[in-house]
Amino acid sequence: MNQRELFLRHVAQTSTAPLALEIVRAEGCLLFDTTGKTYIDLIGGISVANTGHRHPKVIKAIQKQLDAYMHIMVYGEFVETPQVQYATQLVQHLPSTLNSVYFTNSGAEAVEGAMKLAKRATNRTKIIACKNAYHGSTQGALSIIGSEYWRNAFRPLLPGVLHLPYNSEALLEAIDEDTACVILETVQAEAGVIAPEKGWIQAVRDKCTTTGTLLILDEIQTGFGRTGKLWGFENFDVIPDILLLGKAIGGGMPLGAFVADKALMMQLAENPVLGHITTFGGHPVCCAAGLASFEMLIQEKLYEDVARKAGLFLSALQHAKIQAVRNVGLLMAVEFENFETNKKIIDAIIARGALTDWFLFASSCLRICPPLTITDEEIERACHIILEVLNDEI
Repeated sequence: MNQRELFLRHVAQTSTAPLALEIVRAEGCLLFDTTGKTYIDLIGGISVANTGHRHPKVIKAIQKQLDAYMHIMVYGEFVETPQVQYATQLVQHLPSTLNSVYFTNSGAEAVEGAMKLAKRATNRTKIIACKNAYHGSTQGALSIIGSEYWRNAFRPLLPGVLHLPYNSEALLEAIDEDTACVILETVQAEAGVIAPEKGWIQAVRDKCTTTGTLLILDEIQTGFGRTGKLWGFENFDVIPDILLLGKAIGGGMPLGAFVADKALMMQLAENPVLGHITTFGGHPVCCAAGLASFEMLIQEKLYEDVARKAGLFLSALQHAKIQAVRNVGLLMAVEFENFETNKKIIDAIIARGALTDWFLFASSCLRICPPLTITDEEIERACHIILEVLNDEI
């Protein structure tokens, strides 16, 4: 059997129709398959490869850490230099109240830790989340996903969760003294790139403060320069009580984190001790890779060129078959008539050498979230492929 057949037989599948592209190399914004075909990566591992695939500084940092040590002890017990240095760098570029980092293996695990922290700190159980929100697929995170399609098959889930519309007055009114936390994506990604009204998200922040409710902002997709600011919440002049990070945080390695004030975070350290624990969270090799990627992002100020690059996409993607293009920086949704049309377009685009996909809660929308390092020439080529496909009989 060839690799594809072995993949389908022995690797657990997440759908009945995986893309099954066999990629043998990735570099910058390009992917290469077994035939030598090149693809412009327009999704960056779903907002993971913000500084590009296999950046030389990231590779060097990984190699250096491999020569020192890999896993030595469960998270939080030993002073591990990559964790310490990365946490220090992160908080130096965050508001002063976000000064303590708990590293996890993934964004979903960051969500789980933050939910536990909110319940522990407030002694409340009510959680408010949004319709069409995506926060991960573990049991707790699944409980706050904003779609019954994904929740229903796995019930019973976590009780006490309200799902209300994003940008709604109903959500504001529901926040009260029984609410442990409100968890929002700073920009709803899987809903097809839906930005909050600035006044609304500020009102959510104010209502949370008034009622003693913790505001959790999920920046797993919007962090690390994706929106044109280092952090998505900077676009809306709000500061969360707990910040969720993932995807790009590891520079291509598996990593996540939730960030809060030290006094708040310490509540997980006692009554009970080890209130939240992980074996591999903050793995030293992952932290070394993430730190190198983060330092490069800061030094080269990649986020400062995001608006200009987004403008190149917006200028080029003008076509009668495109119903709308929504974006916050280089997080973009290109909307078509329906899923069937979108899927045909996506398949044709991939066949011609650009990788894209659709959104979980906006299946009629094509996803564009490339590495922030994408060149003008790569943008031009990708847009040419998209328009070429649209000009055909799709």
